[in-house]
Amino acid sequence: MLALFYIFIAVAIGVSFWQITRIMNLRSVIATDKDNETQGKLALGFLVFLYAMMIYCLIAMNVIMLPESASIEGEHDDNLFTITFWLIGIVQFAMQFLIFFFTYKYRGNKNNKALFYADSHKLELIWTTIPAVTIVLLIGYGLWAWNNVMYVGSEEDPIVIEVYAQQFRWDARYAGEDNQLGLGNVNYIKGINTMGVDMSDPSAQDDKQVTELYLPKGKKVLFKFRSQDVLHSAYMPHFRAQMNCVPGMVTQFAYTPKYTTAEMRENAEVKAKVEGINKIRSVKGEDPYEFNYLLLCNKICGASHYNMQMKITVVEEAEYNKWMSEQKTLAQVIK
Repeated sequence: MLALFYIFIAVAIGVSFWQITRIMNLRSVIATDKDNETQGKLALGFLVFLYAMMIYCLIAMNVIMLPESASIEGEHDDNLFTITFWLIGIVQFAMQFLIFFFTYKYRGNKNNKALFYADSHKLELIWTTIPAVTIVLLIGYGLWAWNNVMYVGSEEDPIVIEVYAQQFRWDARYAGEDNQLGLGNVNYIKGINTMGVDMSDPSAQDDKQVTELYLPKGKKVLFKFRSQDVLHSAYMPHFRAQMNCVPGMVTQFAYTPKYTTAEMRENAEVKAKVEGINKIRSVKGEDPYEFNYLLLCNKICGASHYNMQMKITVVEEAEYNKWMSEQKTLAQVIK
């Protein structure tokens, strides 16, 4: 499928060079009405071919798209994507038709006379106002969605988790029963205190450091991000969440998981994608793949950037509480 797309690009580039060469060779030749008729019909033929390729790509390449959002807040990202995609798609289809149809309709003909048309204030107002209003509405919706994941009120009582980035791994720290994270700074990194937590801070005593994220379904989670060395980017694609991890400062976002890992594995789109992946892995003699949510780094942060992954498991709240009770506090680990 992807190979076909590359072939199409290669053919299009080849045809473009061929046409440019012809134009250079025919600069002194005046086209006849027959030539113009042929070129006009070829333009219509290319329009049909272009539409066919666009429709094929929309259908056949849909398999590479992410399944539906696994977080409640991510639904707004999907809505924005869908609205923007349809707007661009409709304009694209309409403009391609106008470009190639007018190429045919107004092809060179000795019996036609050119019409001089200066301007139209009405048309200019229409094609200025409509895009401006559309952009304002989209940006307004986008800002609302952004605020929804960036600012969390205390009344929401979110689970607070710190995600710590370093070349080339992730660590995570859950706030304890007080739901407040202890202070952290690179100056406190020593031995097993790999996240640089200030153990003299009372709020740090009940924090819990882990190497795998467990999240409860239906409960808002507030993530705080720090970086030890360079700029990283915490990316959780299935939750439609991404935030830069910047050395020397704390960034954040929040979302509410709406599907457990087990539920997402039963999603029709996910099952289809896993099946396709496992067919490829089977041919290569590799072990079967099982779907998991992942935390990835979306910045090229160094030679082993590709290794920066952390498994995210979403479970029911009772199972989450059981898992949390089994984790040791920093006070128990760092003595």
